[in-house]
Amino acid sequence: MTKRNGGRVVRVLLAAASPVRRAGLEALLKSAPSLELAGSLHSPLAVAQYAAQLQRDVILLDLENSIGSDTTRALPRIPNSFPAVALIDEPSADWTAQALRSGLRAILPRDSGLEEILAGIQAAFAGLVLLDSEVTQNLAFRVPSPAVQQAAALEDLTPREIEVLRMLAEGLGNREMASRLGISDHTVKFHISSILDKLGASTRTEAVTMGIRMGIILL
Repeated sequence: MTKRNGGRVVRVLLAAASPVRRAGLEALLKSAPSLELAGSLHSPLAVAQYAAQLQRDVILLDLENSIGSDTTRALPRIPNSFPAVALIDEPSADWTAQALRSGLRAILPRDSGLEEILAGIQAAFAGLVLLDSEVTQNLAFRVPSPAVQQAAALEDLTPREIEVLRMLAEGLGNREMASRLGISDHTVKFHISSILDKLGASTRTEAVTMGIRMGIILL
């Protein structure tokens, strides 16, 4: 295992379409004692083809926003076993979510300095995820708050499902609900299953509790 100054050297495979950017990043990586440039590719899209052939620990991708807002197409295929760091400006929340699912472990602005890039590479090498603060904020806005999720669930319930949910709160069994509503036991089970699915509840008790919180069930 190669070491410098007693520390583990991380071998980085660089991929950048711009010759100027590639040269600048190469110089940046070579200036860090804890890093070793394992290779330099002219296109991020070539990573899947060459990464397995080169001895590397982490992949560093410089992604250009040259295709407008549709930056999803700029994301290369990255095998899950290859930790990767992406440098990209103003990625959308959807792009970020897909990038993380595709194997990226760090997402940083393209104007990041050596210290930030080094932190991203070390995080990826350690199996951690590191996101720029603005990227994190945009991704957080993509996830609806519990209040918004509950409001959406309330709108999804049909009048009959709300009726069944209220009967669940009364402690009625399937046969009692079927008799009161004039429907079959099977239909009652179908309504209950749909209620649990829409509310994201795992039990009838949890569904009733959520119904109380949302004001569907009045105590």
